[in-house]
Amino acid sequence: MEEKKIWLSSPHMGGNEFEFVKEAFESNWIAPLGPNVDGFEKDICNFTNVPYTAALSSGTAAIHLALILLKVKAGDEVICSSFTFSATCNPIVYQGATPVFIDSEKETWNMDPNFLEEAIQDRILKGKKPKAIILVHLYGMPAQILEIISIANKYEIPLIEDAAEALGSTFKGQHLGTFGFFGIYSFNGNKIITTSGGGALVSSEKKLIEKARFLATQARDSAPHYQHSEIGYNYRMSNICAGIGRGQMLVLKDRISMRRANYEFYVNQFHNISSIEVLPEPSGDFFSNRWLSCVLFKNYEERERIRLVLAKWNIEARPLWKPMNLQPIFKDMSFYGNYTSENLFNRGLCLPSGSNLSQEDLEKTSSVIIDNLFGNAK
Repeated sequence: MEEKKIWLSSPHMGGNEFEFVKEAFESNWIAPLGPNVDGFEKDICNFTNVPYTAALSSGTAAIHLALILLKVKAGDEVICSSFTFSATCNPIVYQGATPVFIDSEKETWNMDPNFLEEAIQDRILKGKKPKAIILVHLYGMPAQILEIISIANKYEIPLIEDAAEALGSTFKGQHLGTFGFFGIYSFNGNKIITTSGGGALVSSEKKLIEKARFLATQARDSAPHYQHSEIGYNYRMSNICAGIGRGQMLVLKDRISMRRANYEFYVNQFHNISSIEVLPEPSGDFFSNRWLSCVLFKNYEERERIRLVLAKWNIEARPLWKPMNLQPIFKDMSFYGNYTSENLFNRGLCLPSGSNLSQEDLEKTSSVIIDNLFGNAK
């Protein structure tokens, strides 16, 4: 008999989502936009203390609009974290611009401030001052945000925070996504909360968020007929998806607590095993939502052995993100670093982390890993 599937990070409904969706059906607000979209945007603002939000079809759309609003165009360069999912940097290419990748530091696995400044100085010397910086808060862990903000301000380069994985994470009590010129969130099905598919662009700049909403609804001018003076996009969130999001926001704090509890479980299980490393919060200033709990093994071979044995038990585990500078499509792009992210990719594994995991799921996952490490696997 096949083992029960243990997912990496599956959607977890809270119970009230259907009420918001039902209301949309009953009022016939099925088309894009509507009361749930307005309400969801307010919910995000209230939770993160950011003044303005545009609910969109994806986090990728949010990054794309941020680049458009920052007037990134063909021939420009945009600095970007290398250790991330491709959705972070693909919008740079949509604009005809070129990504410049920055390696990670070991303390948070996020963009290394030293290599960031080195890259900026080098690009300026080459006559290509970057038009923007896209920083990723990986797996919910806050980056060295104060150092990065300081560098961005020093060289007058706007910062976009990719907080797709970090909704609810904070640094010194301030929500990630609210430090930079723009912040983005994702509500994809595997995120800490979901709208099925969706994202948000946030900022303290009211006019820019209003412009984002305009561009995201096909840039339709104010006229009795369909008139367009700019290129627009079909990037707005639907009223149905926003209804799911409104229900999810009601349980977001609980979901964060559950994910953090999963991480603490793994820490306790592995704390006496020298060949397994976890990523701690560097200090009390850092608060991670622990979207995914990740571990490092001694080397690539051991990581793969564990991943494959977990797969045999129908337990989904995934290698850490393959750095963008190692991706075939981006292999010729500029990279600044010492290959820390490549080492993390080779050794790291994301373990089942969903807020709907049972105690039995967690115990089974950890026992399969421990038994296999010490040669007791059956």
